[in-house]
Amino acid sequence: MRKITAIVRPEMAEEVSEALAKGGFAALTKMDVAGRGKQMGLRMGSVYYDELPKVMLWLVLEDGKVNEAVEIINKAAYTGNFGDGKVFVSPVEEAYTIRTGVKEL
Repeated sequence: MRKITAIVRPEMAEEVSEALAKGGFAALTKMDVAGRGKQMGLRMGSVYYDELPKVMLWLVLEDGKVNEAVEIINKAAYTGNFGDGKVFVSPVEEAYTIRTGVKEL
């Protein structure tokens, strides 16, 4: 299993979620976060924004479905501008359903 962590623009989060659901990836966790990327924030006139609002999405998938989900995220989140976001893929060693205590495969 793999965990996908996607950090996207807030205005693109619903579009990404809907595209994932349409592609068969309905189960995800979404959280509002703040941070900065390589551009180190944003300067607008005399105002400097050190951290910008983003949305973080988490999905855990079978290894064979990761590339498809990443492609969906990249396509749905793309604006072509700095700050579009980032996708991270990490291994998941174990997962358990709390209600049943059953270990996921």
